[in-house]
Amino acid sequence: RWPSTLRMPRILLVEDETAIADIVLHALRAEGFQAEHCLTGGDALRLARQEAFDLAVLDVGLPDIGGFALCRELRRERDLPVIFLTAQNAEAERLLGLEIGADDYVTKPFSPRELVARVRVVLRRLQPASPMPAVDAPGFLHDEPGKRIRYRGHALDLTRYEYGLLAALLQRPGAVLSRAQLMDRVWGNALDSGDRTVDTHIKTLRAKLRDVAPDADPIRTHRGLGYSLDVG
Repeated sequence: RWPSTLRMPRILLVEDETAIADIVLHALRAEGFQAEHCLTGGDALRLARQEAFDLAVLDVGLPDIGGFALCRELRRERDLPVIFLTAQNAEAERLLGLEIGADDYVTKPFSPRELVARVRVVLRRLQPASPMPAVDAPGFLHDEPGKRIRYRGHALDLTRYEYGLLAALLQRPGAVLSRAQLMDRVWGNALDSGDRTVDTHIKTLRAKLRDVAPDADPIRTHRGLGYSLDVG
């Protein structure tokens, strides 16, 4: 259960299949979470404007607004953690969810207990950690308390995990960090996350850096080893 000394996190569940929703709500509430359910994306947007949630569990195949579009709308106001539910197991769809900043991705049919475990992992990962000294590399300016990074004078518009990856590389400019090290520092003990998750987010991060400086590629790939931030 969630530590009794902390406020119970509030979970928004958006699922149009009531049988699945009832099972998930029961599992979340049994764990001690406060959970609210919406059948449609429109209802979820209205509720999210009225109440604050700590995490959203979104079905990808909603009848009115697709789960990915709903995720973008919910995040216009705040950086809400999201776990996607889907009946499809296509890798392209899974990668799309990760690229827009999904915290996790669960394929139906699934175990309600596994989903609750994933919710706990994401929420634990977002708890404040002890601050570490910021280290700047040439061309970068890292405001760690504000979780903002500037590159060549431009503020970068980063997802949570893109920021985490770049911040990890900035802490040790020039050092090679393995995919396992990056997973541990950025994703914590997330279930079923692996090398492809790191590679996908590095790809989107590189694209945003190229938007600022097309002639530069400060992130170096070390085959079989990992990634580093170029300090040359």
